[in-house]
Amino acid sequence: MSKAKKTAVTPTREENFPEWYQQVIKASDMAENSPVRGCMVIKPWGYGLWESIQRDLDRRIKETGHENCYFPLFIPLSFLEKEAAHVEGFAKEMAVVTHHRLVAEDGKLVPSGKLEEPLVVRPTSETIIGDAFSRWIQSYRDLPVLVNQWANVVRWEMRPRIFLRTAEFLWQEGHTAHATAQEAMDETLKMLEVYRAMSEEVLAMPVIVGEKPAHERFPGADRTYSIEAMMQDGKALQAGTSHFLGQHFAKAQNIRFQNAQGGEDFCYTTSWGVSTRLIGGVIMSHADDNGLRVPPRIAPKQIVFVPITRADGDEALIEEFLAPIVKELSAQTYAGERLRVHVDRRPLAPPEKRWEWVKKGAPIICEVGPRDVAGGTIAMIRRDGELKGQITPKDELVGRAVSILEDIQNTLFTQAATALKDRTVTVKTLDEFLSVFADDTTFGRKFVRAKWCGDADTLPKLDEYSVTVRNVPFDQDGSPGTCVLSGRPATQEVIFAKSY
Repeated sequence: MSKAKKTAVTPTREENFPEWYQQVIKASDMAENSPVRGCMVIKPWGYGLWESIQRDLDRRIKETGHENCYFPLFIPLSFLEKEAAHVEGFAKEMAVVTHHRLVAEDGKLVPSGKLEEPLVVRPTSETIIGDAFSRWIQSYRDLPVLVNQWANVVRWEMRPRIFLRTAEFLWQEGHTAHATAQEAMDETLKMLEVYRAMSEEVLAMPVIVGEKPAHERFPGADRTYSIEAMMQDGKALQAGTSHFLGQHFAKAQNIRFQNAQGGEDFCYTTSWGVSTRLIGGVIMSHADDNGLRVPPRIAPKQIVFVPITRADGDEALIEEFLAPIVKELSAQTYAGERLRVHVDRRPLAPPEKRWEWVKKGAPIICEVGPRDVAGGTIAMIRRDGELKGQITPKDELVGRAVSILEDIQNTLFTQAATALKDRTVTVKTLDEFLSVFADDTTFGRKFVRAKWCGDADTLPKLDEYSVTVRNVPFDQDGSPGTCVLSGRPATQEVIFAKSY
């Protein structure tokens, strides 16, 4: 009887995927739960990933003409009450401030000084930004208004999971105002494409791009679009959304302008955002049973050197050997940024340090001992492959570092894209539909692409099977067919999946 393969993370993905996810976060030292239920402490390695995502996305947002700004964390309750569908959609998730100070009573601190109007801790900023737009916009000459903010938001979460669902999380939210519906729709789709490109090019996470069905729209939106990614357990993760808000918020917040003909119109607005949930997507897309595997474009440290010291003098010998190598590598650029190179000089045992970087998912991990110095070589581990050091001449590493990182980036994307393709099936009948979702094992779950009529009376069936409509993919042929749930005529195909 063969022994089970020893892994750095237990349980394995196949044994218990939800617990594996938690253990990868712990093993890679990315984040931990905070004393406040549902909130998290993002540690340096996890926050380094967010900073890399933020840098890339911020550049893309600015390249499309948007400017960053900041709006208050607290929103007057009356602002939310102006848009009924919006407040209804978020009512159960809102944190509300009702008092402005604490006083001591019987040895305890209790709230005092009741506010005249309750303040909602920002769940999203459409209403307070709409209030600003109503002051900023007077004429068609003031349009379009294109702003973005990087902020935190609070939505009470009953079933928290680090990065995926937390009461407080970090995100960016873009908000724009336009003179015409077409301009606003163009903006909505433009930013959706920005998210697609960032997800696939930077996170190495392939996505399905499409429109959300009516029952899945953002509260108050006319149209909602999303990018949907498949995790290794076959579940879907909504990785980003972009909303065409029509004139609903403009009318609620009185965002109007004088048009070129001298008349008065309401603006058309959009909003769009992604969050630290993307880090959860990176984990579940790429990590293995030895820990995280970080796409090089977002790795806080892309090349890590671990000195192997056994005797006095080894440290100085290796340091002298590495100094010019680190200098040459650090001067190179990859994806528009200097290579992020690190020498781990901590007074820990070399194997301990090596395994720590394996679990963190650093793309290239290099071990260097006295024998390597003598031979002018480095033992290189690529985190996208076997965890056995490849003896590599130092000049070859220096000369090929950028191409190796790009190859790792492409390998991670190809692996995820292949899984998405192989585990997405097209079905035509309810029996086929049920057969696919009957397999609820980690590596047995699939996405189903099938015709759907969109009728509301089919939704209880989806709840019964614990399946959701992820989106209506853009690549439609419009051919006539039959709804997989109702048997009625249908032309649109949708993606059905179990989801996070």
